[in-house]
Amino acid sequence: MKIARFRTRDGQVHVGKVIDGSVYELTGHCASTDCLGKLIAADPNLFAELAALPLKGLRAHDLDSIQLLAPLTSPSKFLAIGLNYQSHADESLRIGVAQVQSQIWFNKQVSCIVGPDDAIDHPAVVEQLDYEAELGLMIGRRGRNIRPEDALDYVAGYMIVNDVSARDWQKRSPTWTLGKSFDTHGPIGPWLVTPDEIGDPHSLALSLKVNGELRQQANTSQMIHDIRAQISYLSEVMTLEPGDLLATGTPSGVGVAMTPPKFLKEGDVVTIDIERIGRLSNPVRANLNAERHL
Repeated sequence: MKIARFRTRDGQVHVGKVIDGSVYELTGHCASTDCLGKLIAADPNLFAELAALPLKGLRAHDLDSIQLLAPLTSPSKFLAIGLNYQSHADESLRIGVAQVQSQIWFNKQVSCIVGPDDAIDHPAVVEQLDYEAELGLMIGRRGRNIRPEDALDYVAGYMIVNDVSARDWQKRSPTWTLGKSFDTHGPIGPWLVTPDEIGDPHSLALSLKVNGELRQQANTSQMIHDIRAQISYLSEVMTLEPGDLLATGTPSGVGVAMTPPKFLKEGDVVTIDIERIGRLSNPVRANLNAERHL
């Protein structure tokens, strides 16, 4: 099932399942429309129950008549792995980023999350705005010390993540967190796809274009540390909770590693496609006079 959050023209927010160009309202069967992670945390069986509902009797909307929203709004964790494709590790080494054998994880603050077609802000304080196409996943079960062979059983669904990166800010701290966490720098979507529709998550074609120009192209089979290893490794340190969001790494082709570098600018449109999930597209806008909250 492809399960989405969306807003209709009257401003109402709904949850629905996406089938053949339409989205069917499931709102009456959900306790909330705020965050799919909260729904699965409250009822681990909910997605299976929603998938089984017959379409007859569900209100349908054409996808082009609604606004898709971020499927998650408030996960307890938004974690991303760095240098997890050898091609990206190699290009990063050329620009001075050392390779290591262990998994490299960093936080993206959850306040960076936006949805499909939402703008990626280019703050005036950022000089090197970059993109990273990634397969994302949402944890569906609480777990600690998860064995690799059991890890995929803890995945509730998959989505696309753009790990937008302010490279100049990323370089200021070895944790990378500030450079990865500007508001709007975590586009996710376009919906959550349950594992039964994905099959093997390690055989998905992935690509990213900027203004139609192909920048990244790979397959999730090329990960250094696969999803089983990622979930198991993280769960040795912390309890993974339903709704937690993980981004599984990006391949080569990032702007900072090009010769000369190609950073994002106002007016650019970044579009990511991942096989069996869909497309996530976001424009870049200047954010020269950011609102001050006093």
